[in-house]
Parts: sequence; structure tokens; C-alpha cells
Amino acid sequence: MSMLTPPGMGGQYRITGDKYPRMRRPRRRGRIVLAVVASTAAIGMVGWGTLQLIDVFTGGDEASAAGLKSDCGRGVSPSPSASGSAVAGAVPVPVPGKITVNVLNATTKAGLAKRTADELAKRGFKIGDVGNAAKEYDKKVKGTGILLGPSASLKTSLPVLGTQLGGAERRTDAARKGAEIDLIIGNAFKSLSPRATADKALTTLTSPKPTPTGTNRHC
Repeated sequence: MSMLTPPGMGGQYRITGDKYPRMRRPRRRGRIVLAVVASTAAIGMVGWGTLQLIDVFTGGDEASAAGLKSDCGRGVSPSPSASGSAVAGAVPVPVPGKITVNVLNATTKAGLAKRTADELAKRGFKIGDVGNAAKEYDKKVKGTGILLGPSASLKTSLPVLGTQLGGAERRTDAARKGAEIDLIIGNAFKSLSPRATADKALTTLTSPKPTPTGTNRHC
């Protein structure tokens, strides 16, 4: 037996040369790699589960907010189908140049109808008759005035003329023919509304803001 042969290892394990077997465990690289992959997968699953729980308890607020910010960034309108006078159900109103106004003085102040008619003409209205009011109105109008027209003018030409004289009463006459309307000047009348105020009111009337279909409070 060679002196290099460990005790108890004879026979087939006899060492006859100058080399001897290394008594160590085989490397386990495969198991280490598998353990690392499994750990990584477990961490990923835990993270994903945490995100899902956050989403459940918050109701997806972050995603909703992101969507709203995205819409705001693109300039999405609250109601794309509604703009200006094309709002659903709205009655288009005529421009001042399409409205003929009869200016009638129901006060004792001379020349008031003529001055008012001239100012309305400067603001784009067509002028019809200018003179004194009929007996049923003469000296009987206590307010700033009465705007009188046919039934069809209630939501069209009367509101347009109303932008020029604040506080005027609006009336319609079903028996009245034609499209002309009357401005009957009352005792409380001093002047038409300032031009800037009237123009602003007219712009609002002819270009109403569309009604939002939803509430974008985050915009």
C-alpha cells in the first residue's frame, strides 16, 4: 500500500502515483442561480401586490388625475358639440343690423326720441318711426322704457335691443304684424346703457358659454 493512501481506503481507491483525490464537495452554482432568480421573482410579486392594494384603496385617483391632466394639456373642451350660438336648444338671435326699431317718446321731454334713435343707429340698429308714443303709453310708462314686439321677437330681437337699455320691460303683442319692434321711452329714462356695457352684454348674448358636460376640477 502506498504511503499516500489514506487508512481504510484500499482496493480500488489505492493510490499508486504521486496524485491523490481532492476530498471536497462539488460546486453548486446551479442552485445559487436558481435561488437568486426565485428571490427576484418573489420581490417582484410582492411589489406588484402592493401596487394593486394601493390602487384598490385609493380608487385609482392617481390614474384619474393623470387622465384629467392629460385632457387639460390637450385643451379638451367640456362640451365639444356646444359652441357659441350653436348650443343645443338655443334660438339664434339676429345682429343689430337686422333689427328695425321704432323709437317712441312717452315722456314730456322734447327731442328725446330723436337723440335716442341717433345713438341706436350708431350702434348698428336700423331705425324706423321716430316720434311720440300712442295714447295708451303716453306719460304712462314709469320705468326706463318698454320694448314691444311681435310674439316671435320675445327670444330674438327683444333681448338684443334689451342690451342697450337696462331695466326696460319686454312685452309682446300676438296681433302685431311684421318684425319691427318699439322702444317706448319711459319717465325714468336718462340715456341708453354705456356703449361698452351694451357691447359686452351683446357679446354674451350672441356667444353664450357652453354648458360643461362634466367637472374637471383638477384642470
